[in-house]
Amino acid sequence: MNMNNSDLNKNLTHYYSNKIETLMDIFGAEEITLENKNIIVDGHSYPVVDDVIILLDPSQYPPAVSRLLNSSLPPKIKPVNFSEDIQFTFGSEWLTYPDIMPEHEDEFALYFDLINIPDLKNMRVCDLGCGIGRWSYFLRDKCRELILLDFSEAIFAARKNLKESENAIFLMGDIQRLPLRSGFTDFLFCLGVLHHLPVNALREVRALKNYASTILVYLYYALDNRPFYFRMLLDIVTPIRKAASKIRSPFFRTGFSTFIAWTVYVPLVYLGKFLKHFHLSRNIPLFEGYDKKTVHRIKQDVYDRFFTRIEQRFTKNQILELEKDFKKVTVSENLPYWHFKCENN
Repeated sequence: MNMNNSDLNKNLTHYYSNKIETLMDIFGAEEITLENKNIIVDGHSYPVVDDVIILLDPSQYPPAVSRLLNSSLPPKIKPVNFSEDIQFTFGSEWLTYPDIMPEHEDEFALYFDLINIPDLKNMRVCDLGCGIGRWSYFLRDKCRELILLDFSEAIFAARKNLKESENAIFLMGDIQRLPLRSGFTDFLFCLGVLHHLPVNALREVRALKNYASTILVYLYYALDNRPFYFRMLLDIVTPIRKAASKIRSPFFRTGFSTFIAWTVYVPLVYLGKFLKHFHLSRNIPLFEGYDKKTVHRIKQDVYDRFFTRIEQRFTKNQILELEKDFKKVTVSENLPYWHFKCENN
């Protein structure tokens, strides 16, 4: 599913009329001016579409945004380490599955087990790589300000999901090229994003300390706490994923996600349920992560896992090497593996 021009509203910037001071602080700007369809930050103009401030260079615009803004600039070489295919996949994924699902609240609790939510009450929180805003949705009334940022069209779905949130700011930008000031947020979380970038994910975690003193991150684990056959299965699946990720047909992606969900994930979940009586379910691939999820939610995860070309994985020990760069690194022993908190305060 692609965003059509009719789905987006190139409208006025009035949503930000009472957020000028916040924007000045986030950008570290001396002056911000609202025009009819743009926000001017110290002389630099950023378009605003459906309350989303577009920070991307025009060469990075997703097709729908490019058409809407009538971007007719001469072709540029895209910035190094910018993956248009990853942008396309995340945009397509979250526009195919744009809704907050019941399971998301339970997943939110798992990811945020290292965070004392009441502590966020007076904080500015940034959801980096927010997708449809499925985690921010559960923080919308738990913090002072909320910044949602994504480099795909999913940010427009996030805007719809948080349409009642007056404390939210929506940005379409490149994680590696943000025109925001150092320390612009109190708490930053980046869940399931960095391992899909064409640069080392741990290096990017280190870079994030420039933006916040406390960071929550989830990176794919290297199956280092699992039996050997988990890694053997991963070796089989990886070439299939790489081949499937090259096919952009919505029909193929929908059919493939449905097929894999029903023929691989669901049978393994039911096998795990049976073996749970014998305390053996943990040895079944996929069971722990999908035991209580609906098929619809499983299909979305299949889409996420099989249509991204880049997939980095890390052991717990590799993550703990971040202790050289942060004052404290805490890796959760709970699902999903591995999510961890880095602190510099």
